Parts: sequence; structure tokens; C-alpha cells
Amino acid sequence: MAETAQPPLRIGTRRSNLAIVQAEGIRDSLQKIAPDRAFEIEALRTLGDKDKSTALYSFGAKGLWTAELEEKLTSGELDVVVHCLKDMPTRLPDSCELAAIPLRDDPRDALIVKDGLPYTSLQTLPEGAIVGTSSVRRSAQLRRLYPHLRFANLRGNVETRLAKVDNPESEYTCMIMSAAGLERLGLKHRITQYMGSKDGGILPAVGQGALGFEIRRGDTKTLEFLNKLGDRKSTLACLAERALLRTLEGGCTVPIGVETEWLDPSQHLLRMSGIVVSLDGLQSVFDSIDTILQTDDEATALGEELAARLVKDGAGVILDDINANRPPKD
Repeated sequence: MAETAQPPLRIGTRRSNLAIVQAEGIRDSLQKIAPDRAFEIEALRTLGDKDKSTALYSFGAKGLWTAELEEKLTSGELDVVVHCLKDMPTRLPDSCELAAIPLRDDPRDALIVKDGLPYTSLQTLPEGAIVGTSSVRRSAQLRRLYPHLRFANLRGNVETRLAKVDNPESEYTCMIMSAAGLERLGLKHRITQYMGSKDGGILPAVGQGALGFEIRRGDTKTLEFLNKLGDRKSTLACLAERALLRTLEGGCTVPIGVETEWLDPSQHLLRMSGIVVSLDGLQSVFDSIDTILQTDDEATALGEELAARLVKDGAGVILDDINANRPPKD
């Protein structure tokens, strides 16, 4: 008897150009693994997409980019949701789980200077230059390093933000966003400066540059299928980063930066660095650990250990102060 055809794999994502490009890339990679299988992409507008003016800091929401998609996943209307991993809460609903993480793209942030302006780096920006960003992680770290700069909220999809910055009438001198997002959209040429710890001085968001596959808990067939795209080194590094953030109980609305680097991949030697900065940039706690990392449990333990060290050195006080003074939601 002929083998029963597999049902289409239903892929959910946000309804932004970047999110759809990312989902299509995953679909194409899966199609190479299973050329006879059908794939469907469904794009939804999430709360974070619908409200493009409120500062991310003011939401205080854990599932800003994910809740609507998770509802469809749990109900069985979707089989997998493709997220930017940095937008995924570190505590998922009980009905959902994270599959293996594919090969990570560049995790660094990038500086994009307004079209026509001559500045080539953060260091060359003049006194009072206005940096567009909705991320308190970015603005806090940059205030610490470049106190002469000013910051203004900048929301919207990549194309919208670029248009706002490039508008000659706008206040923005430049903006900051993830390098991976620009590169995936074919906009690498707009990157003025990459900003990792070795270049621009700031640490990325947890999971930045990586994609995350969220599936229904217990859906072993989908898990096994998606895990074929998993990259072991990327998965371990991101699990460690997520454990750090989960232990600190932070999200995309708190200034926590983390950077992981495989110092010797053949020996499984990973360096993990973390920083917590006050919103005004005046207080900060930084620490780093080098360790051998080979299992998921070791990755989780590493993130928890680095978080504990940061708290011991004062990170908890900084985060408590931020949460105590968070403005109320409208």
C-alpha cells in the first residue's frame, strides 16, 4: 500500500517583512529535507505589531510578540512558530516548548547613520546626536559609554524605522538594530558600524541573531523533524543565555546584555559575558565565565551561575530599582 502523505507543516510567524522572510527561509531549508512535503505559512499581527508607538519599556509584557501565535499553536491550528529568539519569553506556556536552534547569524547590534550624514561610528557622533532605539538594553549601555548622546524612542518594522531615520525632517541622527535583521533583508549595505564588545562596546540581547522554533509540548514528530535544522553550538550558547535571563527574571524591557563566544570549538570551550546596566547608564555590573560546555544541562547551569555572580555583585539591586520605578501602563 502507498504510504499516507504527511499533512502540510503549518508555520506561524509575525506579519512583518523580516518575520516572513525568516519563515520562508526556514520553509525552504525544510523543503530540502522533505521535498515531497507541503508547507504553509500563516502570518499574524501580534500586540507588539499593533501598537507601534508605545515604548517597549512601558508594556512590561512577557509575550509581546508571541502570545497570539502561541494560542494558535496550542489549539492545533499551527505546528511551529518561527520567532526571533530574542523575542521569545524565557518561560514558555506549559503547552509549548523550544525545539533545537538553527545556526545563529551575527548576534551583534548595528549602527545605521541617517542617509547623507558623514559619521562613521558611535565615536564620531557629535554632542547631543539623537540615537533612535526602543531598547533599554541598547540605550542604557550606550549612555554608560557615550554620555554625550541622546536617545529617542523608535518603533516599527525595519523599513519603517529606516524611513523615519532617513527623513531629513526627523530628529534622528542614527538608529541601532540587530545586524542579523538587516542582513536577512538584504540591507547589509546600510550598516555603518557593527557593535559587539570588541568594536562598538555593547553586549547583544539574549538570543539575538538566532531563530527559535516553538512547538506544542509533546509533538515528537515535529520536534524530530525541526531538530534536523538544529546547530549544536548555537543551541548550547543560546540555552545558556536564556538561562541567565530567566534567572534574572528579565525580558526585552530590561537592560541585560549577554555575549557568548566559542574560544575553542573543538574543545567545547565557551566564554559567556553578561552585563546589567541602570537606565541612566551610571551603574553597571559585568562578569564573564570561560567553561567547557557540551550538554543542555551544562548550558543551563552556566547561565544560572553567571546570573548568580551578577546578582552577588549588585545586578539584583539595579533590576529591582528599575522594576520599582517602571511607569504604569496606560
